[in-house]
Amino acid sequence: MRVIPKLFVPALLLAAAAPICLAAAPQDPVVLAQKQITAYLTQLADLHCTEAVTQEKLDGNSHVELSERSQFDYLIMMNGDADNFQLNETRVETPGNRHKLISKPMLITNGVPTLLLVFHPYYRDGFTFETRPEELISGRRTIPIHFAHIQGHRTPVALALRGREYPLDLEGTAWLDESSQQVVRMEAALQHDMVDVGLRSLSIHVDYMPTVLAGQNVPVNLPSVAIVEVTTPRQHWRNTHAFNRYRGFSTDVEQDPNVKIHPDTTAANGEKPSEPGQQGAPTQP
Repeated sequence: MRVIPKLFVPALLLAAAAPICLAAAPQDPVVLAQKQITAYLTQLADLHCTEAVTQEKLDGNSHVELSERSQFDYLIMMNGDADNFQLNETRVETPGNRHKLISKPMLITNGVPTLLLVFHPYYRDGFTFETRPEELISGRRTIPIHFAHIQGHRTPVALALRGREYPLDLEGTAWLDESSQQVVRMEAALQHDMVDVGLRSLSIHVDYMPTVLAGQNVPVNLPSVAIVEVTTPRQHWRNTHAFNRYRGFSTDVEQDPNVKIHPDTTAANGEKPSEPGQQGAPTQP
């Protein structure tokens, strides 16, 4: 069983959504959240980080029966608007993290940080949004925004099972910091069970933590921990994703001080001599 972001673009797999007129209600918290989160998702696509994943199979008493751990270099690239949208997620297992896979199948979850796509212009007309009363989270005043999927409309999350993909009807809440409008927490669950395809329940919980990126003074809230829990009539799984070491994938290139770069010269036979290269994050995915 695999829970994935549903990447679909007319004319990519996870009727054009009409853009919301911001001038109609400039102080509407939902409109402000949609504007802020759309800009936030653009920034998230310029970053890569380290992702540690713990996959757990639980028994009937919710005790861990099997566990598998892995670590990846994680990168999201996305672009698009209300009419066209594309998202690509890259996960490369980090060197030295090779491990023996367990024989029994485990739940595979990916794309969890992109749950906020429910606010993106490409998806938001497929959801209803409602501002709830203010709540305190870790001493911060937050604005909860409840969302619910409209059945039959596009959704950013799907279930992959036996070679088929099933769009998921989700509802949940995003909590935004009242002062910065940045997301603090997000939770989502199925609106109804899907026992016809073997899915009894699914829940997603994502916490966001302030992170100061290189070259910036103002912290931005980025995904810190995401927990996905899935139950079927016979199985119970829980996956935990921990994200850290955020950096810009196009800027964090470092020159090894011990490597000397020589002027570009051409040998007598017309071939260039080999030169030491740079070490650091690549500038292209």
